[in-house]
Amino acid sequence: MFQFFNRVKTVVSSELNSMLDKAEDPVKMLDQFMRDMESDIREVESAVAKQIANEKMLKRKSDDAQALVEKRQEQAEKAIEAGNEDLARRALEDKNEQETQANTLRESWERAKRDADQLREKLDDMKKEYQQMQLKKDSLKARAESAKTRTKMNRTMSSIGNDASKQGFERMEEKVLQFESEADTSEDLSSASKSLDDEFEELDKNDVDDELTALKKKLGKE
Repeated sequence: MFQFFNRVKTVVSSELNSMLDKAEDPVKMLDQFMRDMESDIREVESAVAKQIANEKMLKRKSDDAQALVEKRQEQAEKAIEAGNEDLARRALEDKNEQETQANTLRESWERAKRDADQLREKLDDMKKEYQQMQLKKDSLKARAESAKTRTKMNRTMSSIGNDASKQGFERMEEKVLQFESEADTSEDLSSASKSLDDEFEELDKNDVDDELTALKKKLGKE
């Protein structure tokens, strides 16, 4: 479990070089690795909880056994004071048996406590590494998305400036120029088709307009 966790950390820390070589999606792979790391942490948390429970159980049994040893010692002393040597002997015999068990339980508890402490320390290290990898993942995902966006923009800009686009634009420009030329030509033809009387009539019309304007100015009716 710990080896797998370290392997995941190494892959992420290398910034996905191997995954990129295999054309894998870095963002999806990062999310998968983080899920695997979370699963590892949950398993270790469960193991730590069991070990702590076992350590507490052994501690309780060790304390009970030691308390019984002390009780038998007090009972033996009390029996001696009462002049009952046989009862004192039996209390001491049981005390010796309980002391052997108490020593065994104490050694088991001390070993379980060391194991529990080591597991707790490893779990803390895993959680710290996970937090570091989470920050690293967020940074790598942002970089991957940025790279994808830049690639898409570059491809779009490239398609805009290709030969087909330029040729199509030039054709439209030629059509607009053609339309403008046709419009100018139609105006010229319209002017050329006016008769001499039409032109004099227009001239007379302009003179009347000028006279009307002057009269209105004179009368203050502008």
